[in-house]
Amino acid sequence: MPVLVTGGAGYIGSHAVLELVGRGERVTVLDNLSTGFDWAVPEAVDLVVGDVGDAVFMQSLLEERGITEIIHFAARSLVAESVADPLGYYLGNIVKTRTLIQAAIKARVTRMIFSSSASVYGEPVVDIIGEDEPTVPINPYGRSKLASEWMLEDAARAHGLVYTALRYFNVAGADPQGRSGQSSRVATHLIKIASQVAAGARPGLEIYGTDYPTRDGTCIRDYIHVTDLARAHVAALERLRAGGGSLKVNCGYGRGYSVKEVVDVVKAVSGIDFPVTLSPRRPGDPACLVARADRIRAELGWEPTLDHLPTIVGHAIEWEKCLERRKAAGRAAASVA
Repeated sequence: MPVLVTGGAGYIGSHAVLELVGRGERVTVLDNLSTGFDWAVPEAVDLVVGDVGDAVFMQSLLEERGITEIIHFAARSLVAESVADPLGYYLGNIVKTRTLIQAAIKARVTRMIFSSSASVYGEPVVDIIGEDEPTVPINPYGRSKLASEWMLEDAARAHGLVYTALRYFNVAGADPQGRSGQSSRVATHLIKIASQVAAGARPGLEIYGTDYPTRDGTCIRDYIHVTDLARAHVAALERLRAGGGSLKVNCGYGRGYSVKEVVDVVKAVSGIDFPVTLSPRRPGDPACLVARADRIRAELGWEPTLDHLPTIVGHAIEWEKCLERRKAAGRAAASVA
């Protein structure tokens, strides 16, 4: 039976699809293309355009295709946007996930992988965050992810569904073969923005806060390559297939880099010394967010292969160049037409 990947035309979802296809899995992608791109889905994969919040549609799709496994990426994912539009995020990330879970139970889906976030921890009091740290999210995005974890936990207890919730730290980079990358219209992540500057798509970069209690005064984050993260999803699915129980795990490398260190690496890899503006702190930015990554290795047998910041940055820059070429080709085609 095919694996259903919701949000499989988006950034992380498309990389998971590439990993699944590369392992010979049959995959169906469901995406409403609000932030995803149809060209990000491999030609050999069946793309269904639809919404996980449509209960009748979801029930029909799962039953007609005999789907028993779901990897659920479809969600809204911008923290600042969630603060401005909390009800929209509760609809998109909680209500629609509930609809998906209900349809999955009715259709006898047995396994689900859920795309969660380190945002569920809020502002932790420790620098290295384990899965058993308190979950006290400080924005609607983080709350929506935590509420979805609760729903999965309760549904698993009541209905026998088994799941894995993967709590992402800072995802970056692009497919090493250049087949996919972060293509979102709104960029909020540091490596994405810095790579756009290096590729000439932005004039400069802002650093928010230089007075944090860290080694150079700027925030420290755990950056994980998107392909390593995609492989974690496959490993989680294989563990559930082997009879593993429900699980929540961090997805990170267990090592952090400061904002200044990331900027220096982007400059070194690109060979471009771009302008950087120092600005005040943004509200709600913790000084340090680094994953305790023991559980993901022990439970999933996951070993990263791209744990190297210059590699992550290099792949991100190459993808930005690819996007710029794609835009140029589009403009050229439009002028000819």
